Amino acid sequence: MVSLRRDIFLLIAVWGSALMAVGNATAQVTYAERLGWPPGSRVVIFHVDDVGATHDANVGAIEAVEKGVATSLSVMYPCPWVSEIAKYLRKHPEVDAGIHITLTSEYGNYRWGPLAGKGRAPSLVDPEGCFWGNLRDVAAHTTPDAVEAEIRAQLDRCLTLGLKPTHLDTHMGTVFANNDFLQRYMNVGIEAGIPVMVPGGHLEYLARDRPWMALLAQAIGAKVWEAGLPVLDDLHMGSFDASKPADRKAQIIQCLRTLRPGLTQFIVHCTRPTETFRFISNSGPIRLAELEAMTDPEVRKVIAEEKIILTTWRELKQRRDAVKARDQRAQPNPR
Repeated sequence: MVSLRRDIFLLIAVWGSALMAVGNATAQVTYAERLGWPPGSRVVIFHVDDVGATHDANVGAIEAVEKGVATSLSVMYPCPWVSEIAKYLRKHPEVDAGIHITLTSEYGNYRWGPLAGKGRAPSLVDPEGCFWGNLRDVAAHTTPDAVEAEIRAQLDRCLTLGLKPTHLDTHMGTVFANNDFLQRYMNVGIEAGIPVMVPGGHLEYLARDRPWMALLAQAIGAKVWEAGLPVLDDLHMGSFDASKPADRKAQIIQCLRTLRPGLTQFIVHCTRPTETFRFISNSGPIRLAELEAMTDPEVRKVIAEEKIILTTWRELKQRRDAVKARDQRAQPNPR
């Protein structure tokens, strides 16, 4: 608990300077431009989270990438429906699929635990032997060593299933719970040469949607870039308000119409809920609304009208590698 209080005080102390940094980022060259897109380009990843958590989520994610504008997804490897989506991904290696690093088990009647095991990482689990149910409890109880052990266990599970992840990201933003968790997450990605989802550009949406995640993000982004991995300019998480599913398509369209130049990831949770999903979560309507937005012709039309470029994490890594190779060629030969 002392560690949690320390981190909260740290966030409060740096919040003002972080807002100033976000404002000062307006004139900076975007990461999209640094990755080779023309100046002023608006580049988007539509990213489907929570794949593998349920059969319904798998169905929705597949529909979103096959019939909609979704360009990427990530899998929750500790969850019960991973085998189903893994079979699909092996048959469709072109699908951009990462690891949704999972350190929480938030549904009261439908739960899972760490792949590292309770014996190896006891601080990851609650009294039921499952992951803690929310970010606050993870931050209060879990050690950085346990976080790293679990990240590595989830990467191993992915590789064991015959898949090569295009990126790492974080379920419920948990690796951003404190700096030590974030460093371990970054270290694993850098060591393995796997892109890690880190926004570090102008951060307009992130500062509004999740201000605690925007703190110090630009410095973290710079570190990831220097390590040879791509970085986002912004991250749009939306309100994810389960009480207002009818608003979701309009929100996405409005964001696309007003999108700033740079590389932005939109997070969506595309699910085709069956009658049993309501026993897991009350979020079925908003998840269905996000699926319907991804497959709606009007959204596709707006993307075309606004000349928005869709991309994947796989392409980001290829572009970052090309920039790195170019920079190395430009360096003078030592005499």
